[in-house]
Amino acid sequence: MSKTRPAPDRAGPSRPVTRPPARRRRRAITLLVVAALIATAGWFGARFLLDSVINPQCTITAGGMTETFDPEQAGNAALIAAVAIKRDLPPRAATIALTTAIQESKIRNLRYGDRDSLGLFQQRPSQGWGTEKQILDPIHATNAFFDALVKYKGYETADITKIAQRVQKSGFPEAYRDHEGEGRVLASTLTGHSPGGLVCRLDTAKTHASPSAVAADLEKQMGVTTSTVGDGVLTVEAADVTTAWAVAHWAVARAEQYGATAVTIGDRTWDRSDREPTWSPGADGKTVRITLA
Repeated sequence: MSKTRPAPDRAGPSRPVTRPPARRRRRAITLLVVAALIATAGWFGARFLLDSVINPQCTITAGGMTETFDPEQAGNAALIAAVAIKRDLPPRAATIALTTAIQESKIRNLRYGDRDSLGLFQQRPSQGWGTEKQILDPIHATNAFFDALVKYKGYETADITKIAQRVQKSGFPEAYRDHEGEGRVLASTLTGHSPGGLVCRLDTAKTHASPSAVAADLEKQMGVTTSTVGDGVLTVEAADVTTAWAVAHWAVARAEQYGATAVTIGDRTWDRSDREPTWSPGADGKTVRITLA
């Protein structure tokens, strides 16, 4: 006699397990917080990487041309243009000097060169430009260059290669012509004839020069006296807007040497902390304020 086996239990259709609403909300909020933290970390990481990859540099724009130089080059170029202003020389003189310095040293105060050549213009003690110590003084070297330049009548309209060669007596005279465009952009901006044409992107200031030291350099290099010197700020009342822009550009170009954090001319300001530096909109003026770290 057969036995009937009991039929196995059959599971019915499964039902989705639902989470309590409050638990789902907490989980969603947690995920949003984590995503926000990851995004924030990524932004700061990208910002750090960007800041570390892009080197400090100065951008100079004039006459539809744009050139870039590092802060050392810009600072030396500003000094050369300042000496031209102090001597009341035309912008063309500054163009010739800057073009020459670009070719000879890339506007760096070199302690070496061909044979006994030294400094911004690679001048040689053996050729009567001064002692080694004098030639390595940028102000002496620049004045020596201009002393030689102004002896040649008509230098203001002379071909850059011919006049630079007369002063320098270089073995490669045609090379000066290759840098005339850069020299013109620098001269136009640094002598104040291209307002707002120079900005620098710099790291946080590591140098802390005193306002009195900066004022002394401005007078020594450009012949411009400072109206007031305060706590971390010096103010210049320039004779005209062109001179004011020359002072403002000089201060930005040499901000790395002095630790300048902001330069204001009239209503316009260059701020060192800007990652994309520019001159703020506003009216030009004859008053320049230089703020130091």
